[in-house]
Amino acid sequence: MDASHVKALLFDVFGTVVDWRTSVIREGEAISHVIGRPLDWGHFADRWRREGYLSHVIRIARGEQPSEKVDVLHRRKLDALLAELNISNLSEEQIAHFNRVWHRLIPWPDSVPGLTRLRRKFLISPLSNGNFALLTNMAKHAGFPWDCIMSSDLFGKFKPNLEIYRDAVQLLGIAPGEAMMVAAHIDDLEAARSAGLRTAYVERPLEFGPDGAREPAPKLPMDISVSSFTDLAERLGV
Repeated sequence: MDASHVKALLFDVFGTVVDWRTSVIREGEAISHVIGRPLDWGHFADRWRREGYLSHVIRIARGEQPSEKVDVLHRRKLDALLAELNISNLSEEQIAHFNRVWHRLIPWPDSVPGLTRLRRKFLISPLSNGNFALLTNMAKHAGFPWDCIMSSDLFGKFKPNLEIYRDAVQLLGIAPGEAMMVAAHIDDLEAARSAGLRTAYVERPLEFGPDGAREPAPKLPMDISVSSFTDLAERLGV
């Protein structure tokens, strides 16, 4: 594709830039030593993500539920899961620390080198449903070289609400066609395209684990489809 008019790359974060599932499993395994019994932390991570986050953000994006910070959504579901599993010997400090695992997510191996390379030519920023503090702490922890951070709580909207994409490019002072949304999730990219942005699909087959669900193929072609951020940099001539 001709990327000569693209000035900014906007990135989905959870699953696209970071491996949230492995991160939760690793910290969960450390908690097993505290509670004195093993758990299927992969299943725990999947439920925490699906029931505590994904099910709510869709309703928030549609205006069916008031907007809340992702940290609040995560904590509410974490409390429910701990009660369901009869885990009662964790202190408030330990629970709060575990809830902030989402601030400490590990990047995919290509994320930091790919972002560093892409930043040579483009303005790069997350455009995420994560809240500002979460994304800032995550960037500090993982070493993401963002030029700025755009989060759901800055806009009072959640993806895939079309207005958040339009608000983001307006904030950057560019036209929608001068921005490219980079994501591993088709609904995010299709919404961004409907808002006038260019689109780059990044395949992350291990987001939900080696035996987990796979993202469905795009119904319509994306501007670019790649397997990594370094591949994206190559395709965009960086």
